[in-house]
Amino acid sequence: MKIRKAVFPVAGLGTRVLPATKAMPKEMLTIVDKPLIQYVYDEAREAGIEHFIFVTGRNKNVIEDHFDRMFELDTTLSQRGKKAELEILAQYQPEAGAVSFTRQQAPLGLGHAVWCARDIVGNEPFAVVLPDELVLNTPGCLKQMIDMAAALGEKSNLIAVEPVPDDLTHQYGICGVGKRNGKMFEVDGMVEKPAKGTAPSNLSITGRYILQPEIFKILQTQERGAGGEIQLTDAMIGLARSQKFYGVEFEGERHDCGSKPGFLRANIAYALRRPELREGLIAEMKKYLGQ
Repeated sequence: MKIRKAVFPVAGLGTRVLPATKAMPKEMLTIVDKPLIQYVYDEAREAGIEHFIFVTGRNKNVIEDHFDRMFELDTTLSQRGKKAELEILAQYQPEAGAVSFTRQQAPLGLGHAVWCARDIVGNEPFAVVLPDELVLNTPGCLKQMIDMAAALGEKSNLIAVEPVPDDLTHQYGICGVGKRNGKMFEVDGMVEKPAKGTAPSNLSITGRYILQPEIFKILQTQERGAGGEIQLTDAMIGLARSQKFYGVEFEGERHDCGSKPGFLRANIAYALRRPELREGLIAEMKKYLGQ
């Protein structure tokens, strides 16, 4: 099962981190020195993705600009002999034709955003990557999933999962656990935000998916669910009636950068992984904490 394309839903309003996202897309908020969208793009590229599909909305043009060339900047850096900076820009520049953009005209939910990419994805399996969820690990979460998908049948779907406290399962989409094979297992049912005490497990569905194109037909007629939005989980429940789903307990630290505490923790975690920043950051943290 070859996964060539990845969909990045980036049309959200980022209301959990206002006012920072009033004029700036949340996907362009920086973790250390790179925007969120760059991290997930890099994760997908590491996993072998060849075509990157961004589902955007109003006031998201800066995301398109980020993945385009800026001739004025390139020229200025070249004239000033800034070779290191030019190499950084070249490193993150997509190949011509490898990036596509489409619009979600109204905030109708994650399921609707994925459906908006149907014509670009076409009739082949694809990945969905939520840009406000970062997984700190090498190899990345998506590569772990694609490596596992290679051993499965052609019409298999995968979702990344992680454990959450039992008393918080009602806040998440939760999947049931069937037959296991190491870090991967057959999904035995899915439920969106189950009532307290009724969750089939404590494994929550996170922001990485590998889906078959048949999901689009279901999404086309999917009724609105939680929050009055078209939920991707509801469509996956429908698809699970005819196709297998597998859960992947990935390795790595997941950071919910769509929340203020998660965004701050991600900045610290990623900075600590940078040798040139680690020592100074630890010293400043100790000073701040009075240690």
